[in-house]
Amino acid sequence: GEVAAERDVVLSAVTCNGLALEFAAAELQSDREVVLAAVRQNWRALAFAAEELRADREVALCAVGQDWHALQFLPQALRGDREVVNQALRQDWQSFAHAPTELKADRA
Repeated sequence: GEVAAERDVVLSAVTCNGLALEFAAAELQSDREVVLAAVRQNWRALAFAAEELRADREVALCAVGQDWHALQFLPQALRGDREVVNQALRQDWQSFAHAPTELKADRA
């Protein structure tokens, strides 16, 4: 149908330019596959993802794996996720400033 066709067009668009997610319909900004494709192409697309997908661990890991600045767009719970923080630290040690206090104190 029409929705499937629109989804295919948006999926194709965000694969080429993740920031195209900004112009997608709200239901497509909530579509996990579309959001992942957009974030894989450009982590900044995270800003246009539905809130529940900004809280998705795989989406978060994909974003911070490209640029630690993505941490600032994640909900607090994911900023406290050891794997997410470690992924950010691999990009730049400065990302440690965005980590919660309990992780900063963790020497493990």
